[in-house]
Amino acid sequence: MSELKAAADRYLASLARENASPHTLRNYRTDLEDFIEYFSPPEAEPAKLDRIDALALREWLASLYDRRLTVVTIRRKLAAVRSFFSFLLREGTIRANAARLVRTPKAPKRIPLVPTAEQTNSLLDAIAANRLERPHPERDLLLFELLYGCGLRVSELAGLNLEDFDFSERWIRVRGKGRKERQVPYGSKAAAALEKYLPKRESKTGERALLVNHRGARLSDRGARGIVKLYARILSGDSSLHPHSLRHAFATHLLADGADLRAIQELLGHARLATTQKYTQVSLADLLAVYDRAHPKAK
Repeated sequence: MSELKAAADRYLASLARENASPHTLRNYRTDLEDFIEYFSPPEAEPAKLDRIDALALREWLASLYDRRLTVVTIRRKLAAVRSFFSFLLREGTIRANAARLVRTPKAPKRIPLVPTAEQTNSLLDAIAANRLERPHPERDLLLFELLYGCGLRVSELAGLNLEDFDFSERWIRVRGKGRKERQVPYGSKAAAALEKYLPKRESKTGERALLVNHRGARLSDRGARGIVKLYARILSGDSSLHPHSLRHAFATHLLADGADLRAIQELLGHARLATTQKYTQVSLADLLAVYDRAHPKAK
């Protein structure tokens, strides 16, 4: 095993000990394997850790651009490598974190595409009517009600357990990024969907996950994405809709109806208010679209 691979294994093991989420571990492992492959060319010795300097890292970064990866993907890979090098510095394997000298590519500012309240509710009504005649309609409806009604990330949804629910007060304990916990309320529609689903839930013995798949095991975030894609494509004809679209819709519709931005920040579990403020950009874009269509001086 090369020095680079052994160091990466130590780093991933340390993340596991720190209770990093399975999603984080999976992404970091994939990105570091890609990084190690670049510095382990065929028929040559893998690079030594102390020889990977800022210049070598910039060449690696250039190779990512050559592969036509998106800026978002490149930023994620660089973040993983920076964290890896910080770990190596802490354990004394390297003397300096060369990855800190590499500039982070600027991500393009994009306003997220958000379905309107009418589009979202029409989709949920169609799911409630079981128009697709799916084998687990109660589970699928609850999945949508929690994504849209609570603004959950898909990984948070997949990680929900039965004991995370306070059924009398209608609160959910949600484990977000970095294992940070927050409490999120759920409304009457989600409560009704939950009441219909629980008697139909067929799980393996001892399985505590709220949402289960056809084998009775925890529904994965990938499985949840597939369910959202299927319903969106067939019922609304929109194959671009994904779980995060519903999270965006949750925040945008709350803001449009007068909710406080800091309250939305708490509900979404954002560490920084600036992250939440992108939803004001969505609302402004909607206002500009209305102005362009309706005002006599707009054209």
